[in-house]
Amino acid sequence: MPELPEVETICIGLRNGIPEQPSIIGNQISEAHVLWNRTIKEPTVEKFVSKIQGQEIIEISRRGKFIVMRLSHDFLIIHLRMSGDLFYRRNFESPATHDRVIFKFKDDGYLVFNDTRKFGRIWLVVDDNEVLGGLGLEPFDPSLSGLELYKMLQRRSTQIKKLLLEQSFLAGIGNIYADEALHLARLHPLTLSNQIDIDSAEVLLRSIRSVLQDGIRHHGASIDWVYKGGDFQNYFKVYKRTGLPCRQCSTLIERIAVGQRSTHFCPNCQKQE
Repeated sequence: MPELPEVETICIGLRNGIPEQPSIIGNQISEAHVLWNRTIKEPTVEKFVSKIQGQEIIEISRRGKFIVMRLSHDFLIIHLRMSGDLFYRRNFESPATHDRVIFKFKDDGYLVFNDTRKFGRIWLVVDDNEVLGGLGLEPFDPSLSGLELYKMLQRRSTQIKKLLLEQSFLAGIGNIYADEALHLARLHPLTLSNQIDIDSAEVLLRSIRSVLQDGIRHHGASIDWVYKGGDFQNYFKVYKRTGLPCRQCSTLIERIAVGQRSTHFCPNCQKQE
């Protein structure tokens, strides 16, 4: 599943443009074609197609793992889930096998939502808080200090790896960057959140921000056929490195399940207290 760095990379490309595609800011949506009805979460497909017609894309941002487009009258919100992707097409003859929603622009360009596994969802709402209201703070939120994170951790007694994956706690972190951040912070993934002291909380926050910034700098991680935009996978310290030597101490990386999610760590660098 694309996480914060991968989603941020997509947003930057759509907002600023990249060599393969122009910015879509300022484009007016002339038509929307829904090829898989369940992709549209809200409103009904009929209302979605009718309401979005003629709206201009004003702004593109990210909230957690959501892509948020402010339109002339509404918010278009997209969650890629397991296999979703968004890309621009100039020359469009017919839908590809896994195209689910196609937005045609007034300038004859197209924005295509492609989703092999069909888990991705799209909302068109007047108030973006309807969809995003339950999300926690952004990891880069200026109001999030080491002290504030420490207070948040103390309110819970949850395994830290599991807690970092809760989008209502911190928005945007998934399996990859939780594993990498915990390794950098030298915290065992099974450590209970309320057992983390303030100094370790400050280190954890710096580690989270560091691995996310590195991920964005490398345009995210390409680890399977779903997302192929970046090369951060070449810099993993623990994720998907089971049985390989730790880059810091040469101890073999281990894998356990935490909250039914594969979790990778170094038993020497991340000793369980």
